[in-house]
Amino acid sequence: MSSMDKSGVTLAVLLFIAFFSAGAEDPYLYFTWTVSYGTIFPFGVPQQVIMINNQFPGPVINCTSNNNIVVNVFNQLDEPFLLSWNGIQQRKNSWQDGMPGTNCPIPPGQNFTYHWQPKDQIGSFYYYPSIGMQKAAGGYGPIRVHSRLLIPVPFDPPADEFDVLISDWYGISHKTLTRLLDSGRHLTRARGVLINGGASAKLGDAPMFFLEAGKVYRFRVCNVGLKASLNFRIQGHTLKLVEIDGSHTMQNVYDSLDVHAGQCYSVLVTADQSPRDYFLVASTRFQKTVQTATAIIRYSGSSVPATPDLPPAPTTWAWSLNQWRSFRWNLTASAARPNPQGSYHYGQINITRTIKLASSTSAVDGKLRFALNGVSHTDPTVPLKLAEYFGINGTVFKYNLITDEPPATGTAVTIAPNVITAEFRTFIEIILENPEKSVQSYHLNGYSFFPTGMGPGCWTPENRKTYNLLDAVSRHTIQVYPRSWTAIMLTFDNAGMWNLRSEIWDRRYLGQQLYISVLSPERSLRDEYNLPENALRCGTITDLPLPPPYS
Repeated sequence: MSSMDKSGVTLAVLLFIAFFSAGAEDPYLYFTWTVSYGTIFPFGVPQQVIMINNQFPGPVINCTSNNNIVVNVFNQLDEPFLLSWNGIQQRKNSWQDGMPGTNCPIPPGQNFTYHWQPKDQIGSFYYYPSIGMQKAAGGYGPIRVHSRLLIPVPFDPPADEFDVLISDWYGISHKTLTRLLDSGRHLTRARGVLINGGASAKLGDAPMFFLEAGKVYRFRVCNVGLKASLNFRIQGHTLKLVEIDGSHTMQNVYDSLDVHAGQCYSVLVTADQSPRDYFLVASTRFQKTVQTATAIIRYSGSSVPATPDLPPAPTTWAWSLNQWRSFRWNLTASAARPNPQGSYHYGQINITRTIKLASSTSAVDGKLRFALNGVSHTDPTVPLKLAEYFGINGTVFKYNLITDEPPATGTAVTIAPNVITAEFRTFIEIILENPEKSVQSYHLNGYSFFPTGMGPGCWTPENRKTYNLLDAVSRHTIQVYPRSWTAIMLTFDNAGMWNLRSEIWDRRYLGQQLYISVLSPERSLRDEYNLPENALRCGTITDLPLPPPYS
């Protein structure tokens, strides 16, 4: 066969492969996880934790944008269990969101298989237990979503990647914490801080991370704790910020980063210091007694211990606010995005609705409750999304118990399922007001949003003049400083039932959350998937016939 004939055959084969690959599904990754109790000793005493495959933290999901992720979860606990995927948007698929408002829990001794895609997403995320206070016992782990090979990344491939899960840790059984909150009390100061499930390393301890001199490494840092904002830093090294909550950022360099509850950051660290050990540090912010955890980074081939002097942390929340103001979205980076490059000019879209949500703390029947706009959320026995899908929502919850404005101070708090509606594909501004003394943090499932502004006091329309309407970092979790406000903007184009919650876990458990119902009027598969065939049923929907499917 001539070389021309061979090249023709080769071209034909390549065209054949390309043709069939274009119509093929994205690759599948399969995981089988067993959820069970285990024991760790982070502070020298035994602590029961929730493990996944006997690991704490749980195994990493290392995937690529648009991969099909199939996770078969076997519940060997003595209580119901659910996993949620913090920051994974679940496009058209709140059935896989793993929240008490969208899914029936996995009963003890049974299993459920999740199937989801990080559709048009890249970045650093994590999974966690979403029922009650189970997150206080662990059950969490990292998710890495890489860019597809054809999409350039705005930095060279690192020599290695490290997951760093930092958290406050109470050292008390999650069941004991539940009883404490149910009795009307709230969480006080944690026992300490953990890094990847371990307490502070001491000089001479085994290293957690290894570096080779001259190389660059990516650290994916997530605050998976219950309450505390944490400052992250590495002794003797700077941090080049490259990603926040799934968005590439302008690559500013920092000595340390404030990572608030529920947030994830990626930084590049160059091993450009003298070969020795160095401390990686996570310490609490905005509390009187600073709690610190350390882990050891070792340069390969070195036996020189780290110096005991840890790099200092910043002090005021004003410093943290100014750091947030320095974050900018990388508008020139090619990356997976929910909207095509250059086409999403959020600052030029007309706002169709403004929702102001103010938190409050009060006693109801002598017990502590937290609320948004006067309603303290409670989960019904039938998940909200399933009640809506089967058409029995009127007997389970009522829409829009709250209005778009906070009630007058002193208004009695109502305990009920808190569900608001948002018109499909409308552009909405949400103002998160924090009239209280502590830093708060909010997460919205199913979406990324643009945090356009922050400021002290109560928000007014005049504050829009201070908004960043060009390059605010698209993300899913944002802090609200004490006695301050934060403004976010987004298009509600992802049909489903989505949880907006406080990431301060006692506040979330005692009512500071709500669900947003976004319904497509067409009831079309173009906008939302049907209920999965393997969906668990519970409560009054157990024996109901399926509604007509979307088509």
